[in-house]
Amino acid sequence: MKAWEEFERFIKEIAEYHGFHTEHRVIFKDDHGRSEIDVLAERFDIILAIDAKRYTQSWYRASAIKREAKKHSERCRRFEKVIGKRVVPVIVSLIDDEILKHEGCLIVPVDKFNDFLNSIHLYLEELA
Repeated sequence: MKAWEEFERFIKEIAEYHGFHTEHRVIFKDDHGRSEIDVLAERFDIILAIDAKRYTQSWYRASAIKREAKKHSERCRRFEKVIGKRVVPVIVSLIDDEILKHEGCLIVPVDKFNDFLNSIHLYLEELA
């Protein structure tokens, strides 16, 4: 198994621990083509579309994570149209770049993911 797949499964397991129903590698099609969401996590009326990013120290991560956040937000807006429900775009990053949100996407370091899920309503209020 590749390291990125392990990271995605790890994120899925954490969400399940917090009571979310999860799906791994959700593929959808729309007018723009085929897209994939790494982990879809749903609990009550909250649907998180999680993109797991395993960037290393060697990347210039701040610009990369912002670029990916914009792409993920756009992908989630498309997915919302397909399923007819609100979706919260989230990137879970292996390394903390101290970027909290960008282009409507929440950015959560993996070491803070538990706290994020415990306090999800506070984060969603901030996003609104």
